[in-house]
Amino acid sequence: MPRRVLDNPIVLAVLGLLLEQPSHPYQMLAELRDRSDNHAAALNRGTLYNVVAASAEAGWVAAQGRQRSGNRPERTVYALTQAGRDELVRRLDSQIRVPERELSRFLGAVSHLGALGPDGAVDALAERGRRLRQRTEADEGRLTEALAGGVPRLHVIEAEYALSLAHRELAWIDSVIDDIRGGSLTWPTGDPPSAPPAPVGP
Repeated sequence: MPRRVLDNPIVLAVLGLLLEQPSHPYQMLAELRDRSDNHAAALNRGTLYNVVAASAEAGWVAAQGRQRSGNRPERTVYALTQAGRDELVRRLDSQIRVPERELSRFLGAVSHLGALGPDGAVDALAERGRRLRQRTEADEGRLTEALAGGVPRLHVIEAEYALSLAHRELAWIDSVIDDIRGGSLTWPTGDPPSAPPAPVGP
């Protein structure tokens, strides 16, 4: 198994899940998709199975037995080893201490905002703001419900952080729209770009 598999960010999520309890890969996949929209979008069965296999080769997880549910095939249950716990702590400590510049799709796109022209930029940013507000309201509701249901704040601290980032992004979007409309963010003179095609999908 190539060493680069162990550089996949999913490794941290897998080790974290197994810190909670032993699990089989199919269960891990379902749990990660349920907990995070980012994991749901980026994670597939093949990637997860490769990460589990590489973690087992590295000695971070170990097969604990096999489990059968109904007529489904037996699945191997994995548990976190001491080496895996040590690796989890090492990665967590490093990633929390050291900020990295992570290129998101939005950051990559907004660096070329000028190509949309003033009207196109306002329209696109306003649409993003509307969608982000809807998602943020839903996430806030889920977080409030979880906390009211007795889930410890420490167990949902990542949701709190994601909401904080979303609110900051919304504030930035609103300020840029205001700057464009107010004229303090100007475009070079010349012919405006053609209108972009209408977006497809939600």
